[in-house]
Amino acid sequence: MARNGSDLTVERWRGRARRPARTVAVLTAAAAGLVLGLSAPAPAAPGHGDPAGTPAVTRAGLDPALVAGRGASVDFAEQEAENAPTNGTVIGPDRTAYTLPSEASGRTAVRLKPGQYVEFTLPRAADALTVRYSIPDAPRGGGITAPLDVAVDGRQRATMTLTSQYSWLYNQYPFSNDPQGDLLHPDWWITECGCVPASTTPAPTIDKPFRPSHFYDEQRLLLGKRYAAGDTVRLTAPRNSTAAWTVIDLLDTQLVGAPHIEAHAANVVAFGADPTGRRDAGDAFDRAIAYAKKRHLKVYVPPGTYQVNRHIIVDDVTIVGAGSWYTIVKGHQVTLDTPAPDGSVHTGVGFYGKDAADGGSHNVHLSGFTVEGDVRERIDTDQVNAVGGALSDSTIDGLYLHHTKVGMWFDGPMSGLRVTRTVIADQIADGLNFHTGVTDSSVTNSFVRNTGDDGLAMWSEKTADARNVFAHNTVQSPVLANGIALYGGTDNTVTGNLVADPVREGSAIQVGSRFGAEPFTGKLTISDNTTVRSGPFELNWKIGLGAIWFYALERDIDADIQVTGDHFLDNTYNAIMLVSDFPVKDKYAIRGVHFKDIRVDGTGTSVLSARSAGSASFENVDARNVGAVGINNCGSFNFPTTGSEFAVNDLGGNDGGGTTGPWLASWELPNTITCDDRPPVVAPPAPTAW
Repeated sequence: MARNGSDLTVERWRGRARRPARTVAVLTAAAAGLVLGLSAPAPAAPGHGDPAGTPAVTRAGLDPALVAGRGASVDFAEQEAENAPTNGTVIGPDRTAYTLPSEASGRTAVRLKPGQYVEFTLPRAADALTVRYSIPDAPRGGGITAPLDVAVDGRQRATMTLTSQYSWLYNQYPFSNDPQGDLLHPDWWITECGCVPASTTPAPTIDKPFRPSHFYDEQRLLLGKRYAAGDTVRLTAPRNSTAAWTVIDLLDTQLVGAPHIEAHAANVVAFGADPTGRRDAGDAFDRAIAYAKKRHLKVYVPPGTYQVNRHIIVDDVTIVGAGSWYTIVKGHQVTLDTPAPDGSVHTGVGFYGKDAADGGSHNVHLSGFTVEGDVRERIDTDQVNAVGGALSDSTIDGLYLHHTKVGMWFDGPMSGLRVTRTVIADQIADGLNFHTGVTDSSVTNSFVRNTGDDGLAMWSEKTADARNVFAHNTVQSPVLANGIALYGGTDNTVTGNLVADPVREGSAIQVGSRFGAEPFTGKLTISDNTTVRSGPFELNWKIGLGAIWFYALERDIDADIQVTGDHFLDNTYNAIMLVSDFPVKDKYAIRGVHFKDIRVDGTGTSVLSARSAGSASFENVDARNVGAVGINNCGSFNFPTTGSEFAVNDLGGNDGGGTTGPWLASWELPNTITCDDRPPVVAPPAPTAW
């Protein structure tokens, strides 16, 4: 049963009658005078465009040299709009939630009024582009459409029709499409008034729209011919645009090449599938799959758009498209006459393995096509994911997953899944979640951008995930929750990933004992990852997080956890945080975490914020541009005369620091209390080569 929505959101979804645990922490700690408001620092400003038109290629808004060997190896070149010539207005930088710049890649974008443009220079040959953009919502919600003119090398090539129908969410979890809606949960504590509105007299006035977010969308365009490096792509908001403004965040350009052809296969068109998308092709897919299984053939989906408005059940079958730019499986969200047994009230396009309870599916191979959904609201019980169910001994390669609830949600037990070279964009909830007993599986060389919850997650609810790997993926701009999240499990690995720009209620990497997860056991390896512009302000706790944070909410975290070779760049607050929730601070601890060969380049506050009992060791952790005391050690907030309940073990080679001296100084060891919930924030300079 897919109840997507990790981080704070699941706790809220599971028990509306009880206030989420984080809220309790805020109220309790604030009453104790320990948690104070903290303004987010202004990050360093990037360039505002090169009038000479020199292409500035970035990765997650960074010089690619800073992240060499980290993240997904993609076939497109990323160019930030703020680095391109424009007669529009650069907005940002800003890292506060609920603003257009904060959700932009690099926290900066370009706003165009009607008649204005931004122009990019191709860094290499290309015949296709992706525009990440935002346009306003309709006054009453539901979105609008607006044109965007695309001129390549000075000639008009196309007019794209942008839409805000899949963006602009409001209000409290699970959010609303209504900008004028009242609070969804007036019995929840909210930061805006520091109160529970339903229990407050006089009732507070809450501004509308309340908490707008999830502003961006992206759209792809095939140009029809190959253009050379040095040619220009000008994006113009036409003078007659229906949108008062158009924000351009970035442009991705690539050379797609010719469509893939699979000659000896069961072609879905031969079984009645309509490649124009006018007629439903679901039954034709079923017929092609049944025939292919009997004849031991692949299923081929040639270029075209195929309308599918339900799940395609897959087992022991290979489905191959012509490439994600050419083969598009697209569907409407359909309201069910009666809720399904799993609680779904809608269905929609998706490729699903059988339920694990029914034995799951095996030997499924999906490659080379797009799944384009029609999900515009978050309903956690709905199974409206692009790929789902249980898929063992299977592969997923080269898909593009767009506008579904979750790109891939797997309910185990299952094992032996390999996800590679896949792009997941603009999801209402998670990008991908290994949920319940997923083992010996991996996600590699994949790209995730603009999720409404965790980008990549392993959630060991009831049954532990084990021996899984997230390797060399890029996760950008999760609007809510974390880039990569690990909730319990055994012997899992997160390595070589690039995670950028988490916005709120999460950070780049989280290790959490929460959501009913099984304990962490065995060895957890977090190695050679790079995070950037993370460690955001936590709106509920009113403190800064760490780019990597360990959260003990429901049990101890005491596995063998090795954090090795990671780079934490341009951290808004802390690089590292270890925290137990305030109501359980004397019950649960975090132990056995070992940091080695780490680089920290820039913190608004500390390298380490310890807000839990327990211990951690540090070896060869080098830091620079540290804005506050290197270790902010609060322990369990009991402040005993013997020192903090959290001990720091110095294994040597820990160098560097910032405004207050060495980040790991002898006077801080092993457990000096240095607790300050509101240290001065010093915005670090932009990261540079080490």
